[in-house]
Amino acid sequence: MTFEIRERLDTKHDARRVNRIFISLGSNIEKEKNLPLAVQMLSENCRIVAVSNVYETVPVGLLDQPNFFNAAVLIETDMCPVELKAEVLSILEEKLGRLRTADKNAPRTVDADMVLCNDEVFEYDHDDGRRRHVPDPDLLKFPHVAVPISELDPEMRHPETHELLTELAQRLTAETIQKLGCLPLWKRPDIQLVQFAH
Repeated sequence: MTFEIRERLDTKHDARRVNRIFISLGSNIEKEKNLPLAVQMLSENCRIVAVSNVYETVPVGLLDQPNFFNAAVLIETDMCPVELKAEVLSILEEKLGRLRTADKNAPRTVDADMVLCNDEVFEYDHDDGRRRHVPDPDLLKFPHVAVPISELDPEMRHPETHELLTELAQRLTAETIQKLGCLPLWKRPDIQLVQFAH
């Protein structure tokens, strides 16, 4: 179930372009505190349109670590993607104590990643020197990204594969269950993020 927060910004009265951006959130260090804080910080900088359910997910790659909480947020902003990453998402991660290591699967206080921007396909250079691709390639790999993102707009199609996000999420979940022999993620209805999105 997706939680609708605010009506979309009326672009007829705004000279700047409004971008519709899907953000994936994840945490496995003090996750009960950091995931709500991430949503609250996003709401202070952007218009939040919808918030997904929270999912508890098994780790990927480095298995000897706590389970993650994952969720997704749909925002509307007149910032361009590069501005959003540099001025909001990277600062949010820094303020919540994110320490990046060589292992991209290491434990972290919070991840805030731009997964989709409108229905566009593009690349950009982040200030860490790495080239980033949108849509985020992880959307086609992992259910902990695809499932929450699909809740935000079930009728949207992936801009490159044209697969419905809901079908993509179902397919990845089924493939991961077959590979692992267990459910890779499950809802945590006791953790609600909608109250932090205002």
